[in-house]
Amino acid sequence: MSTPRTIVDYLEQLRAALRNADPALVQDALYDAEEHLRAELADQPNRDEASMLEHVVGTYGAPEEVAEIYRDQEIKIQRAIRPPPPVQRRSLLGRFFGVAADARTYGALFYMLLSLATGIFYFTWAVTGLSLSVSLLILIIGIPFAVLFFGSVRGLSLLEGRIVEVMLGVRMPRRPPYPAVQGQTLMQRIGAMFTDGRTWGTLFYMLLMLPLGIIYFTLTVTLISVSLGLMGAPVAMMVDHFEGTNLFIDHRVPIDWGFGSHVPGWGEATLVCVIGIVLLFATLHLVRGLGHMHGQIAKGLLVRS
Repeated sequence: MSTPRTIVDYLEQLRAALRNADPALVQDALYDAEEHLRAELADQPNRDEASMLEHVVGTYGAPEEVAEIYRDQEIKIQRAIRPPPPVQRRSLLGRFFGVAADARTYGALFYMLLSLATGIFYFTWAVTGLSLSVSLLILIIGIPFAVLFFGSVRGLSLLEGRIVEVMLGVRMPRRPPYPAVQGQTLMQRIGAMFTDGRTWGTLFYMLLMLPLGIIYFTLTVTLISVSLGLMGAPVAMMVDHFEGTNLFIDHRVPIDWGFGSHVPGWGEATLVCVIGIVLLFATLHLVRGLGHMHGQIAKGLLVRS
């Protein structure tokens, strides 16, 4: 590959060298490289870009070398932060109940519970910001306000990315997207921010989080509450404070399951408890699946391809 003559050439060669890497890693590498190259150019005002890049290739590294370094670092970082893998179980029952030993299950569970709060915040921020940005465009403060709002949207996308990566285990960017065109004026950079598909993808994600957060939170809380309630049937049988009845089984009222009328007892309580246990583990599987699905949604809308 030829020696890059401009910063844009260097970045494009670096992108090409990372073409099969995770898009989040590519975004981080491009941002770091451009930041370093811009700083080098600012520190050496007497040098043109071509000569500066010749010097940088010898110190910072050629695009292929930098790409290889980032790939190696990514492997080491992922190994360090990845939770211990759950024990592989061959039996159907082992795989069903083994979900409780997977650390990602609890990360996804906490994310489902948190999603209602974050969904309300993101939705409110997006709707309020968009409304004020449009309404203030007739005033002189309209454009600066819109720029600040869209800048905050990019900042929130990085924050959400950190939450998604920590709780759902999906690699997300740790740096914002790099400006794609060299030598842009301030107005051109502002225009690029408004025309960047990821800006609007992030806004759509923030609006989408409210209905998703309601669904995630409602499903999780309802299923876990029902599961724990059913599992508590034997305990309620033992406590039995209120006139010979408890929350689940009324000792005074006969029931008929199709095998003849009888007064419910420990058999029914045990059956209800087993159903609760099965429902609880099924809920954990559902939560982990929803977490994986949401991680892919976040990556599709928040990460520059």
